Parts: sequence; C-alpha cells; structure tokens
Amino acid sequence: MEDVKLEFPSLPQCKEDAEEWTYPMRREMQEILPGLFLGPYSSAMKSKLPILQKHGITHVICIRQNIEANFIKPNFQQLFRYLVLDIADNPVENIIRFFPMTKEFIDESLQSGGKVLVHGNAGISRSAAFVIAYIMETFGMKYRDAFAYVQERRFCINPNAGFVHQLQEYEAIYLAKLTIQMMSPLQIERSLSVHSDSTGSLKRTHEEEDDFGNMQVAAAQNG
Repeated sequence: MEDVKLEFPSLPQCKEDAEEWTYPMRREMQEILPGLFLGPYSSAMKSKLPILQKHGITHVICIRQNIEANFIKPNFQQLFRYLVLDIADNPVENIIRFFPMTKEFIDESLQSGGKVLVHGNAGISRSAAFVIAYIMETFGMKYRDAFAYVQERRFCINPNAGFVHQLQEYEAIYLAKLTIQMMSPLQIERSLSVHSDSTGSLKRTHEEEDDFGNMQVAAAQNG
C-alpha cells in the first residue's frame, strides 16, 4: 500500500490567563476547545439558561441512561439543538459506536459558528470520554495526550476503566478510517489487489502442501 500522510490541525494552546482549578468548578462547565464545552448536568439545568446564552451555546449533547431521564433532561429544545445519547456509566458499555455521530454533531455546530456543551450527570466519565475521543480524532492524538489536554481545563475528569480501554483502541480505528478517506480510488484498488495476491499466494502454498502430502501418502501405500 502506498503511504498516505495524514495531516491534522494544530491543537489550541491553553490560555495564559486560565483560571486555576478549584473544587466548586466541577459544578460548572469549562471551555475545552474554542466553542466546545464540557460540564455536568447542573450546568444545563433550567436555572442556567442565562449562563448558557452568555457563552453562546447553540448545541447540546446530553448523555444519560434511561433511568436518569426523569432528572437529566434536554431542557431547551426550542432554543438549542440536542443530541441525546442513551449510555450508562458502565465499563462494559460500548461507546465507540457513538463516536462518529458525536464528532459529526460537534463539527457541524462549530463549522456553522455555534458552540456545543457536552454533559452527562457529573461531567466526569461519560461526557469526558466523548470530548477526549473528539480531540483524539480531530487533532490526531493518542489517548494519554488528549486526556491530559482535557484535564488541564476540567481537572475532575475520570472516565471509567472500560471507557479508557475503548479510547485507547479507538486510535487505530480512526487512523485506519482517515487513511481510507485520504486514499485515491487507485490506491484503494492497489491495496486490495496486494491483499488479494498475498491471500491467494498463501492459499496456493497450502494447496501445494496438501498435494505434496497426498503424494507422500500414495507413495507409502504403493510401497
């Protein structure tokens, strides 16, 4: 396969005047990237509408499981565009399947000049995992570096062990996906041809071994 060089945008650096983290800030949302905020549900409650409007929020990703729907709600559907995901903060929950959907939602918002808030219940595990995944894929980062970047801005994040494992696995997945997207049809055809040839060669080798084995058996029987 011909080499395909992936190019990623530069990651915005931390503001020099960034506020020093204090414990009460876990109840508020923080701006992780320009226009991308991460926080708890308490930052998206009805009483926080003036703050959301002050920050220019236009889109919200609300992450909750069914049993939380009674108290974690998309409160401003007439004002903001929502993406509501049914996800439990459980290590066995499959979150990778939602990453492309959330990236598309965030990209569309930012490209249209909007701003996005991603929240779960506490803004620590589920929502943090999705923001980390977005940063990994957008800027071509490893999990550890993306985690550190987000934690600099929201110190209390702590995705559960299952989510961390999936985020580490996601690096290979998004790189493969982006590589295919960057490849020309001719490169893809050549790649498939090389794979087919190598598979065919391997098959022929096994067939030749079988034929040789059959010949040995026949010779022994005739002898």
